[in-house]
Amino acid sequence: MNLEKLKEVLEGMPAFREKQVMGFIFKNFVEDFDEMLSLPKDLREKLKEKCSLKITAEEFISDNKDTVKALISLVDGEKIEAVLMRHEDGRNTVCVSCQVGCPMGCAFCATGKMGLTRNLTLFEILEQVLFFARYLKKEGKEMQVRQSRMVTNVVFMGMGEPMLNYDNVMGTVRMLNDKNYFNIGARHISISTCGLIEGIKKLAEEGLQVNLAISLHSPTDEKRGAIMPVNAKYPLKVLVETLNDYYEKVGRKIMVEYLMLGGVNDTGEDVEQLAKLLSKERFFLNLILYNPTGNFSPSRGPNVKKFKELLEKKGFTVTQRYRFGRGIKAACGQLATEDKEVSPH
Repeated sequence: MNLEKLKEVLEGMPAFREKQVMGFIFKNFVEDFDEMLSLPKDLREKLKEKCSLKITAEEFISDNKDTVKALISLVDGEKIEAVLMRHEDGRNTVCVSCQVGCPMGCAFCATGKMGLTRNLTLFEILEQVLFFARYLKKEGKEMQVRQSRMVTNVVFMGMGEPMLNYDNVMGTVRMLNDKNYFNIGARHISISTCGLIEGIKKLAEEGLQVNLAISLHSPTDEKRGAIMPVNAKYPLKVLVETLNDYYEKVGRKIMVEYLMLGGVNDTGEDVEQLAKLLSKERFFLNLILYNPTGNFSPSRGPNVKKFKELLEKKGFTVTQRYRFGRGIKAACGQLATEDKEVSPH
């Protein structure tokens, strides 16, 4: 898809034209300009010539059909990943990427092996949600249902660090939230960061009720620094102080993402350290079952169960993320790194 010249094509036309075209694309999920019959024919022809609505992607569907992963080819040949996760309660969550690759170098992440190629544009981020909106629309028509076949949630937890592409990420959030387009509630949109202080402070001033998620993965500087290089610049004391300030301004609990790595961060001592570091009134924990990408192994089931119970005894709200799409390599970066012939970590 290439909509970078859309404004150029519509320049000089009445303001309603842009809103009309954008509505066709991002509300009705139209795939062909010829379907936009309320537009003048000459405008449709010009749009077809300058802007492509085609999304080129390979689809990978899990055996139980709860996960669909798309490897999307961009105009310049780069490839990114997006994932649709279907929940039993009817929610359809799309996990999007915001960069081609990632510069943060987290040891457990396949994308970290790629390094950073470039930021995605606003339209390239939206393209990922649009791909699955079209996918669900077609499925809904076949099954003659609508509401349960819509994108209901979006999480910025794919390839890349959202705070390093802040303007395009926030532009995307506002489009997703706009009632004239996707109309997804702000509280159904989550932005995950490995802990870039400047971005967290900016987000606190946006006045949006989006969810902030922090990739923590360890409660001590020693352990976190060994798997997340960002900790050298933003140690836990500084990070948690910033998050507490964020809570004071926004008034919403912050999700702490905690990847359960066997023998690394899943002990009773880790629970004690977490309880000292975080306020149970301001944070809740989301325990993530690790999709193996190489040198690390997921925590054993009994260890995860005990870890969760110990946290709950200390008064924390704890959720456990279902491991979607293991059979189709749904951990972010696993397909893109293979495509670039980089061994996933």
